[in-house]
Formats: sequence, C-alpha cells, structure tokens
Amino acid sequence: MIPRLVVLGTGFGAVSLLRNLSPNRYTVTVVSPRNHFLFSPLLPSTTVGTIEFLSIAEPIRLAAKYATFVQAEAVGLDLSRKVICCRSVFDREEFPVEYDILVIAVGAESNTFGIEGVREHAFFLKELSDAFAIRRKMLDNFEAASLPSVSPLERKKLLHFVVVGGGPTGVEYAAELADFFDDEVKAYFPHLVSEARITLVEAGKQILSTFDERLSRYATALFQRRRITFIMNRPVTKVEAGKVHLSNGEVLEAGLIVWSTGNGANAFVKSLPFQKDRSGRLLTDHYLRVLDTVDIFALGDCATFYDYTQPATAQVAMQAGKYLARLLNKVSSPSDAEKVIAPFTPKSFGMLAYIGKDEALADLPFLKWSGFLTWIFWRAAYLTKLVSLKNKVQVLFDWIRSRLFGRDLTRF
Repeated sequence: MIPRLVVLGTGFGAVSLLRNLSPNRYTVTVVSPRNHFLFSPLLPSTTVGTIEFLSIAEPIRLAAKYATFVQAEAVGLDLSRKVICCRSVFDREEFPVEYDILVIAVGAESNTFGIEGVREHAFFLKELSDAFAIRRKMLDNFEAASLPSVSPLERKKLLHFVVVGGGPTGVEYAAELADFFDDEVKAYFPHLVSEARITLVEAGKQILSTFDERLSRYATALFQRRRITFIMNRPVTKVEAGKVHLSNGEVLEAGLIVWSTGNGANAFVKSLPFQKDRSGRLLTDHYLRVLDTVDIFALGDCATFYDYTQPATAQVAMQAGKYLARLLNKVSSPSDAEKVIAPFTPKSFGMLAYIGKDEALADLPFLKWSGFLTWIFWRAAYLTKLVSLKNKVQVLFDWIRSRLFGRDLTRF
C-alpha cells in the first residue's frame, strides 16, 4: 500500500518539498486555507502597484500537479488515530484527513504581543489579501484627502502612514510607500505631496537589527533624507481606530497603520501537544522530525531545531523542504532517516532588503553591499527565485510597466 503523505501548508517549505518529491512514492494530499504559493519577499511591492498581486502567486495545483489539494485549515490532530481535523474555508464544516506521514509547514502569523487593538485596527502584511487591503486603504485616503469638504486636521491624519516594526518587511513597505509619494503622489496629487508623511516605529534602538550595523545606518540615513520619521525605543502599548499609543504616552494619529513586528505561532501550532520554544515554534531533531514522534515532520517558520534556533526565512524553509524531499524519496520509514541521509544543516546565503530610490542592501557572507548596483542584484536575485516562468515574466513586465508608465492608481 502506498503511504499517505499529508502536507499542511503552501508556503516556501511546503512547495520546495512538493517540487522535489518523487510523485510515485506517496499518495500526497495538501491541506491549506490558501490555494496558491505566495512569493512573500515581493509582497511590499504590491501594496503600491510596483508589482501586481497575481504576479507573485502560483496556484498550488500547478506547483504539484500529482497531489490532491484540500482548501481547508487544520484545526486539530488525533495522534492515536493518525487523523487531522480540518475545517473548510467555505462552509466551516469539519472533516478528517488520515495520514501515514505528516508534514507541518503552516508558517506563522503576525505577532501582536497581546497588544490591545492591533488585530482590530492595524493592517498586516502576510497575504495577498493584506496587500490588497493596504493598497485600497492608501488610495482611499488620498482620494478622501482631496475632497473640499475635508478639514485640514482630518487631511493631516488621512495622509499620515504609520509603520510599526523596523524589520525587513516594515522597512521595505516604508521604502515602497516613499517611492509612491515621490512618483505618483507628486504627479497626480501635487497639492497633497507636502502633507503625506511616513512614521516608522521600532521598539528597539535601530531598524534592520539583523543586518550589519553599517548597512542599518545607511538605510537610516537614506530614510531620513526622504523625510521618513523614526521613533525608536518606544514600544506600542495600544492601538485604536486611527491612533497608535506609545510607551511614553505619545499618541500618533494616522490614516493607515501597518503592523510588521515579526512572527508568532498560529492557533493550530499552539494547540499541538509537542515541545515548543519560547516563541511557540515546534522543536524538531536534525532530520526535521518533531520531537518524540517518528512520522511527523515540521519545517519553515513554525519549526526550529531543539538545540539551536533556525532563522525564520524563506531560504531556510526552501532548503528544509528540499532536504525533506530527499529524505522521503530514500526511506521506507521515517525512523530509518539516520541510515540514509546526513542531518539537515541549513546554510545562510545572506539577506537582501529594498530601501527605496533604486537602492538596496545586501548583507552577504562575503560582502556588505549597498546602493544602486545592489538594487540591480536584489531584483535579479528575486527574479531567479520565483517558482515559475510565468511569475518571472509577469514580475519583469510589471517592473518595466511601472517604470515606463507609472503605478496603477485604479481603486477596485
């Protein structure tokens, strides 16, 4: 009997696994509330129209034609019966999915740190739907601010964009937004460009804290020249509709609040009876098996080694997916992993970040690089990492289109 392999998730780790797995060895079922793979490093570019939404999405049925796809979310796990309880995203009905081998690659959700009002009043940047909502709200704010009936005080609030979190996603979103101000707002809303403001709030002492300090300083200096306001060492204590409360008592009034402060475990991972680290990630051995199990693997943002923390990055997830595919292609039982393959050792190839005005940062093992040439390298690197030829062509076309004709301001 062919073993039943169930993969939870359609992110970098899951898709890397599916693309490298021998399709005849297993009956594969993929379960995810999202029916596509999303190239999330380019998600900030979609919020302002530099890239269109569907250019960075690939239907999961194309990525793994041999697999059965079930659009549902995993909500429970019965270890004794080897059954995952799933809930349809359409009618919310629950149903079981049986497995012989389970791969948990469900990613993570935005970490709110339990701060009041974040989920209700801030926008996240994890999914295509998030980017769509941000783009729509941004355009609405500029159109509303153009109305003659709007007071100067309300206009000031509408055109204040607050980004919470100075990591790569928050910085890249702020950079894309500043580019939008310089290009589209200056061209189509010239009477508003002087009033449009960006404030970046970071609880720590610097932005891009995982990058080389010199690169972080370079990005900070560029942002300051572009009139992006920094608020450092002031954690957010509360978020209300159009208001961000800081630890020193200051209140920022904003027309749009984007929350980008890292990852936290989602509800399914929290519910699992396995060992986890302080951030809620599942602990695995170096063969990606969840501790105290034989037939359950975990990879990507929802998992890490038991003895040291793996970076929660796309490149590590892709390496883990490819490694697990090699392992599963070789073994007849997951318990035999040690006999057929060496332990997984993730490699770091460095980090990239776009910082606006055709400049980027590259923190590579052999080079610390910034500026225009780095931006060319950033674009080339991401273009090669897109999963399909269709995506590569679409993104390249979007870059050319937005450069020649500007970003699309259509509100839909």
